[in-house]
Amino acid sequence: MPIRHVLLAVGVAVVWGLNFIAIHASLQQFPPLFLVALRFALLAVPTLLLVPRPKVPTRWLLGYGLGFGTLQFIGLYLGMAAGFPSGLASLVLQSSAPFTVLLGALLLKEHISARSAVGIGVAVLGLILVGVARGGAGSWAPFLLVVFGGFGWALGNLATRKAAAPNPLHLTMWMSVVPPLPMLALSLAVEGPHRIASSLTSSLTAAAMPAWAGLAYTVLIGTVVGSGVWVWLMSRHPAGRVAPFSMLVPVTGLTAAWLALGETPQPLELVGGLAVIGGVLWASLRRPQPVAVEPARLDDAALEPAAD
Repeated sequence: MPIRHVLLAVGVAVVWGLNFIAIHASLQQFPPLFLVALRFALLAVPTLLLVPRPKVPTRWLLGYGLGFGTLQFIGLYLGMAAGFPSGLASLVLQSSAPFTVLLGALLLKEHISARSAVGIGVAVLGLILVGVARGGAGSWAPFLLVVFGGFGWALGNLATRKAAAPNPLHLTMWMSVVPPLPMLALSLAVEGPHRIASSLTSSLTAAAMPAWAGLAYTVLIGTVVGSGVWVWLMSRHPAGRVAPFSMLVPVTGLTAAWLALGETPQPLELVGGLAVIGGVLWASLRRPQPVAVEPARLDDAALEPAAD
């Protein structure tokens, strides 16, 4: 990859890592389920007006929207609203990687190599260590909610794989059309109209500006810019070269949460985090295959004696 493309990949990872700080700010003002509906509604309206519908079967578009856009953010936003640290959420959400490999094997009959199996095992062990650390602090439920978010992301990954969209960015934008209505209905049923109305009426104050700024960041910078650049890079380079840069997301998320929110992970969480990142990297990076080189062959003319 040219250096400018490497810098773009690193930039996207930083943008996505900062997403978790933006989500934290928005959750200070809006109920989590309503916030998911609001986030995707702001994307869905311009998408319906301006972006051509991707030429993929409807079932895979719905599967992507329900998995990636709905289940992932139900788990992530509820977990963070329940007190799960923002930086640690950026790490635990990487559980999507082992979930994707395992679900691919179970549902799509994809082969799991020995290298992938080892990487998955290390990543799962890391998640268990993080869970034990959070459980010891009385935070099992928020941790499991974020893990559920990773599971939803993995289901979305399988749907995109089956969709095989000719323009992945169009599919990413149209995915946003799926979550708003079911999420609004769920929010009305669980969080209630009064809580939603209260969050909206009190949002027109200076104190709510960070929440709106965080929402604008997740919609415009995190989704439109970040996903757009990422898809552009994936279309120009092998996935194995681009995908490992996503492991910088939790590094950015943990660092930003430490600097901005004062979150300090426990030692066991850090050990588990390193295991998750290392395991996912080990599973995703393919060992280079040796190139077979044919032995040099002398043609018949070379075997003839040289003329005097």
